[in-house]
Amino acid sequence: MTVLVLYATIEGHTRKIAERAAAKLETAGQGVVLGDIREPGFAVPGRFDGVLICAPIHIGRYPSPVAQFLSDWKDALAQVPTALVSVSLAIHSESAEERAEAETYPAKLEKKTGFHIPKVHHAAGALKYLEYDFFKRALMRQIAAKEGGPVDTSVDHEFTDWEALDAFVQEFADDVALAERA
Repeated sequence: MTVLVLYATIEGHTRKIAERAAAKLETAGQGVVLGDIREPGFAVPGRFDGVLICAPIHIGRYPSPVAQFLSDWKDALAQVPTALVSVSLAIHSESAEERAEAETYPAKLEKKTGFHIPKVHHAAGALKYLEYDFFKRALMRQIAAKEGGPVDTSVDHEFTDWEALDAFVQEFADDVALAERA
């Protein structure tokens, strides 16, 4: 059994999440092919037993290659267990309204692509202050201060609940194994 794990990333944290998910799948006995969704030519979804996509939300949307991939491959994806790890800072917000909005993005992606994503995990992202240019660092620090978040720009701050991610990936691995036996 082999699972395709694809990711899109802006500052690298979603790649880190995808790498963690791939390692967890391997521990669960799955073969894994890991790659950037912007370069999927080598990985045709119909050749895998499951597909896990890790994608960040920036400025209210997923990167366009994520939507394009789901649109292009929706028929093949519908044939195997498929899941999405949706990565955002908003899911970590103290504001219930902001968290609720972050939870709507997978449904918006489904509407845009016509592909129903059967399994979704919302993972909090990271403030990658060290990766930002001066202006983005100042903007993100201002937003973090407003939210009561960390404002020390000399280090990056991760908010991902790694145990919750591991549990989700294990459930997905179980789904893949069950589908393979069917």
